[in-house]
Amino acid sequence: MSGGETELVKYFAAKGKLNAVKFPIGIGDDMAQVKLSAKSSVLITTDMLLDGVHFDTKKASPEQIGYKSMAVSLSDCAAMATVPLAAVASVALPRNYGSAKLKKLHKGLLAAAKKYNCPLIGGDMTSWDKPLAVSVAMMSVPAKMKPVRRSTAKAGDLICVTGTLGGSIAKRHLEFEPRLKESLAIAKAGANAMIDISDGLSTDLNHICRLSKKGAIIEADKIPISRNAKGLNSALNDGEDFELLFTMPRKKFERLKKQWRFKTKLTEIGNIVGEQSVKIEMKNGKAADLIPKGYDHLKENPKF
Repeated sequence: MSGGETELVKYFAAKGKLNAVKFPIGIGDDMAQVKLSAKSSVLITTDMLLDGVHFDTKKASPEQIGYKSMAVSLSDCAAMATVPLAAVASVALPRNYGSAKLKKLHKGLLAAAKKYNCPLIGGDMTSWDKPLAVSVAMMSVPAKMKPVRRSTAKAGDLICVTGTLGGSIAKRHLEFEPRLKESLAIAKAGANAMIDISDGLSTDLNHICRLSKKGAIIEADKIPISRNAKGLNSALNDGEDFELLFTMPRKKFERLKKQWRFKTKLTEIGNIVGEQSVKIEMKNGKAADLIPKGYDHLKENPKF
């Protein structure tokens, strides 16, 4: 399939023009927002996970697959600093998958649902002569502040991340913790833009800059690299970290650090700039274009 995911999302957004009053947030963000009344709205996301792409049934247990399937959508809620409300799950099962495995998969879904207070309220199941596929659709509601979007970074903002990056394939992608509580604290502190790092720092920072019509420069030696990462390129491009990438003014970030009560660490890695280019400054002081080399769902680059 040609065009790449980003170009096709642009195409879909252009063709499916939405009423901005009824749908304040549409295609292109982590969740879409539906206005229900003058004072209430709901946000919706959906994620489909595939055997051989997002998990490997030969290595991951059904419980791990179920947990991850819920956690990925919960991470979308965190990306916009919203509160999970409820979810439904659909599964396409390989022939002869069996009820015992399905119950274990369901157990994994429920484990994440209970842990993050997002009830699983229904779904659908079918079978086919293909590998396992799991799709979760989730609703959330705004917290006391507006949802934080990808498209609202400001020139002069710091660029910051939670946790460490890279090497998630070792195990973390199956058992990560969506940064739901952390995201609410970050939003309350005054974040201008935010996204969860699912496709890789290089790709997801480019998303924020493209949608905000801004540029960025990050410093290679400031990027918090996971002990399982294979160097800087791994931290930039592996994806499935499910950490938060956010921008906010320096004074607000300094205040946030003083008030921070979570074990998850916060790291400043660069700045948003007015020029629409995204750069990385290497340890030798030279700057290079930060090319999005993370995961593209429509290219032939399976994760396993």
